[in-house]
Amino acid sequence: MNFRRCEKSDFDRLQAFYQFVSSHTPDMEKYGRWIYGKHPTDAIIQSHIDAGCMYCWEKDGSILAATALTPFQGNDYHSTNWNIDAKDDEVLVVHILCVSPNYQRTGVAPKVMKDVIELAAKLGKKAVRLDALSCNEPAHRLYEKLGFKKCGVQNWYTRNAGWIDFYLYEYCL
Repeated sequence: MNFRRCEKSDFDRLQAFYQFVSSHTPDMEKYGRWIYGKHPTDAIIQSHIDAGCMYCWEKDGSILAATALTPFQGNDYHSTNWNIDAKDDEVLVVHILCVSPNYQRTGVAPKVMKDVIELAAKLGKKAVRLDALSCNEPAHRLYEKLGFKKCGVQNWYTRNAGWIDFYLYEYCL
């Protein structure tokens, strides 16, 4: 499985990948609540590609997983009681992470997260942080199994789910 930063030429493939994941993931309406066009959107994907923050994992020319990894955290993360004190640019934040339904429960997700942690360490970050819908129990199990600690809960509004609680996780490096 090849891990790489996405290029502008990858947009159409990523768009199709996220559309497929949104519409074919079992229990998406229960756990992820993604509705392509509301979340994620073409604009979100394009902005992460343009910023050099979009990554994918491929095998035999197919995208198995994708995520955006921003080298900073936004203000919405400031009110959480994190385990480590870090400035905004001292963390790597995971966004729009997904694995193809064809490769879920095959070990791809743990490999993806290990690659993310290794990248954060290589970039000299103090922590990897992310948020997950409170109802996304499979994601919680994955993150906790990999050593992420739940540090808080935030109630945020999203176009696809309305007002909903998010669990905020941190992996200290």
